[in-house]
Amino acid sequence: MHYLLMYELVPDYLERRDVYRDDHLKLAWAAAGRGELQLAGALNEPVDTAVLLFEGDSPAAAEAFARADPYVLAGLVARWRVRQWMTVVGEGATNPVR
Repeated sequence: MHYLLMYELVPDYLERRDVYRDDHLKLAWAAAGRGELQLAGALNEPVDTAVLLFEGDSPAAAEAFARADPYVLAGLVARWRVRQWMTVVGEGATNPVR
């Protein structure tokens, strides 16, 4: 199953993130190395949202990531949520429909 972890970023996110970025990326690459995190990044213009794609049997890995993320802990994320994403098309789709 795929899960989207969505961050609503604070207005001054870009100005504040540098202090926490290395630790955030270390956490993200560790999750990617375990096969949990597939893709991640912020949406541009405006930079007000970030989306992280997780794969697993439950939303637990995405939720644990958010709870441990330095960006969340430092208040750079105003709100986060995890949603199951029913992927049906593409090589990595978990529920392919043809």
